[in-house]
Amino acid sequence: MSETTIERASRKTRKGTVVSKSGDKSIVVSVERRLLHPVYGKVVKAHRKYHTHDENNTAKVGDTVVIMETRPLSKLKRWRLVSIEEK
Repeated sequence: MSETTIERASRKTRKGTVVSKSGDKSIVVSVERRLLHPVYGKVVKAHRKYHTHDENNTAKVGDTVVIMETRPLSKLKRWRLVSIEEK
């Protein structure tokens, strides 16, 4: 067998706003994306909420944050906080 390095796939990242501080070490982040309506051609906003792990309880409601996909941490948490972009 030859020595080869297997690279792990890059994890998804999202940028959004903290909308709720739900318990210890948990936040809810709303991520907005803009897409073109298929029939009318108007740009519409779509939102999605992600339950996120915040290890140090640093994020506050209203902060702009970057989150990254991770292994399942609880029933709903599949994302973790990477950095706080704007307080």
